[in-house]
Amino acid sequence: MKDLKIIYEDNHIIVVEKEPNIPSQSDKTEDEDMLTIIKKYIKEKYNKPGNVYLGLVHRLDRPVGGIMIFAKTSKAASRLSEQIRNKDFKKKYLAVVDGKFEKQRGTLEDYLYKDARTNMSRVVKKEKKNSKFAKLDYEVLKYNEIKNLSLVKVNLHTGRHHQIRVQLSNFGHSIFGDQKYGTRGKNKQIALWAYELTIKHPISKEEMTFTDLPEPVGTWCILKL
Repeated sequence: MKDLKIIYEDNHIIVVEKEPNIPSQSDKTEDEDMLTIIKKYIKEKYNKPGNVYLGLVHRLDRPVGGIMIFAKTSKAASRLSEQIRNKDFKKKYLAVVDGKFEKQRGTLEDYLYKDARTNMSRVVKKEKKNSKFAKLDYEVLKYNEIKNLSLVKVNLHTGRHHQIRVQLSNFGHSIFGDQKYGTRGKNKQIALWAYELTIKHPISKEEMTFTDLPEPVGTWCILKL
């Protein structure tokens, strides 16, 4: 992999870019994951003896790239997790999706059900047992008429399993390159990127916003249009 891209670091947190197709944490594939990569970096940079503490407070789906924050102390991890529960932890995404939208901006509200056997979620009726409410806002930034693709900004209000992918697909605008829920871009990299993260610093309480854009290559060339 490329060198670790560090967006911000202090004694309490570290904000990095996760490359697509790297797991957030160790999984059954045993491929190198972000948690392990950053622990190695901290151990080597600061000559840390023994095990390095690093708290995983949120995740990105393996094929998705973008910004992630990790806690370097248990206190920071606890306070960031509390922000997630209180919805003070804000994430925004960019996605390249199929088709042209009727409205430039809107809100999607659905109930999602996760099927553990297939590791996929789907939109269901509210009455379905174990379904969870999901909400997001979208804003269309650009439309490429030749390729019939739209660049959209997504603001998450809830953090459900595969939420953006499922809701946009159900809305008729699946993400380009989504191998599970998509209609276009088979065998291509999914065009979904976590580009902005806003938190309150776990110690100073200062509100901080971090941004990280994908390189404008491949499907992401739409950024340059």
